[in-house]
Amino acid sequence: MSDSFGRGSLTAARPANPDPVRVMVVDDSAVIRGLLTRALEGDPDIRVVTSVGDGQMAVNSLQRNSIDVIVLDIEMPVMDGLTAIPKLLAVAPQVKIIMASTLTLRGADVSIRCLSAGAADYIPKPTSTREIGGAEDFKRELVAKVKALGAAARRAGSRSRGEIRPLTPSAAPSLFKREVGPIVTRPAAAGVPVKPDVIAIGSSTGGPQALFEVLSHLKGISQPILITQHMPATFTTILAEHISRQCGIDAREAKDGEPVVQNRCYIAPGDFHMLVAQRAGVNVIALSKDPPENFCRPAVDPMMRSILKAFGGRKILSCILTGMGQDGLKGCTEVVNGGGTLIAQDEASSVVWGMPGAVAQAGICNVILPLKEIGPHIRKLASRAA
Repeated sequence: MSDSFGRGSLTAARPANPDPVRVMVVDDSAVIRGLLTRALEGDPDIRVVTSVGDGQMAVNSLQRNSIDVIVLDIEMPVMDGLTAIPKLLAVAPQVKIIMASTLTLRGADVSIRCLSAGAADYIPKPTSTREIGGAEDFKRELVAKVKALGAAARRAGSRSRGEIRPLTPSAAPSLFKREVGPIVTRPAAAGVPVKPDVIAIGSSTGGPQALFEVLSHLKGISQPILITQHMPATFTTILAEHISRQCGIDAREAKDGEPVVQNRCYIAPGDFHMLVAQRAGVNVIALSKDPPENFCRPAVDPMMRSILKAFGGRKILSCILTGMGQDGLKGCTEVVNGGGTLIAQDEASSVVWGMPGAVAQAGICNVILPLKEIGPHIRKLASRAA
């Protein structure tokens, strides 16, 4: 018999994985912990090892249990999520933490601070137990992120021990599987990259931390920077504010119809594709409610296609940072075929090597770099003589 999460039907369809992703659920509500546990264990590739009610209990439990992923509430008694993150990572540096946050300005602000402190990702938490129990999109997103980050945690732990211990293949969500082949890079058009007129960046899981690192090197460059980070509304407003404060650049959530000008960074607002259109000969932001692409809105692919059309090929510098899935592959392929330049983050420095791995495997990147080298490389290209 199946419960409201479909657990019975899922486990009947496929036997439990002998090496599942090991999860800890941390929330001060016993009801929420139970709902999250049932949602997760409805997938045979996930096992909730323990669930606790505050950050201090989580730290204590992590010292006794082997955990891959922690789903961590933000607001809790005794020790909140933000305080707990560095303590949890001190106990288990390889563990991946997903913040469960409500879609409020305060929730978004604290979530971005948690990501800066070392959390790998966040998930917008429904505001009621009824919504958690019945929100299929929420459960699918939670399960997908836990599985992808579980695989990343195993890889990180194996690298630190000099071992290779990947997850059992069935534990990698099929949505994000791809064949792995040799990585080749592509020479720049005409032999060397040209000075770009615009910089376009796409990112998802682990993206806020990566964006802070990359953009910290770009203060003072003249080119407009356009960023699509997979995030819900409210979160993108706060992300732009944090980028401005931490990186010293003029970052704003994009508004429909505003001109694309130099010395400004535009963040795609949650639930809108951010495009560039030409109106009266001027490049302006065009926000779109077109259907999601790659299960995402905002998505990277439509941004890249529109920038290619507005700016032409050779003057575009594109970059794909850490993230699940393969959003950006089709759009960046068009940019590169049009003569633009593409940088991808390498696997070792990515939280999840889905999006950058997709463009790397496609052989369309001009260079694949560790995160800390991407900002300086973009600055070098942006500052070269025309």
